[in-house]
Amino acid sequence: MLTKAILTEAMSYRINEIFETLQGEGTFTGVPSIFLRLQGCPVGCPWCDTQHTWETNPSDQVSIDALMAKTEASAKWSEMTAEDIIARFEQEGYSAKHVVITGGEPAMFDLLPLGKALEAKGYQLQIETSGTFELKVTDSTWVTVSPKLDMPGGYLVRPDCMARANEIKHPIAMQKHIDALDSLLKRCPPKADAIICLQPISQRPRATELAMKTCIARNWRLSVQMHKYLNIE
Repeated sequence: MLTKAILTEAMSYRINEIFETLQGEGTFTGVPSIFLRLQGCPVGCPWCDTQHTWETNPSDQVSIDALMAKTEASAKWSEMTAEDIIARFEQEGYSAKHVVITGGEPAMFDLLPLGKALEAKGYQLQIETSGTFELKVTDSTWVTVSPKLDMPGGYLVRPDCMARANEIKHPIAMQKHIDALDSLLKRCPPKADAIICLQPISQRPRATELAMKTCIARNWRLSVQMHKYLNIE
């Protein structure tokens, strides 16, 4: 059971998916991880591969058991507290201790109660966010900002998110995306030890070649979405 102090902060989260796999992107590539995907995102990235998480419709709400029984991506979601989430981790027998909170846009939620509860159970947290909402996370949370610039939703990347980021993971397809990142880094400077990763969109050969060339020239890192090459979730 969670401690009384943590339970007093109990709140619920709209969960689209929970699964255990390997982290396929960024600094923690290859690390066994539990993915906690939240429902809801207004940013509207055209290349998003989880567009089913954008809308939160009451008609799509299902039980926790029904959520865990999903066999394909869908907009179905379940309301879960931190205690529900940890209980499900234990029920599923997950062995990973790295938890990746993603979406959707997870920063739409207050993640402090969830983060405290997970850390009390020995989990390490990572959040993957567009950087367009205020971050409410524990001090120990690894923050990956994948800045979304000029997206249809009209949200701006926040300077405070960039300053908090441990890692900046930027999807690119062409030079203009790198130029946009350069402008963002000047306008919203990250901390000195923040890791910058370039991630080719959809593993396109030209984008991958450009990302490799730029990473070598600038001593940045390449993020190749390993899970897509391995055909795992």
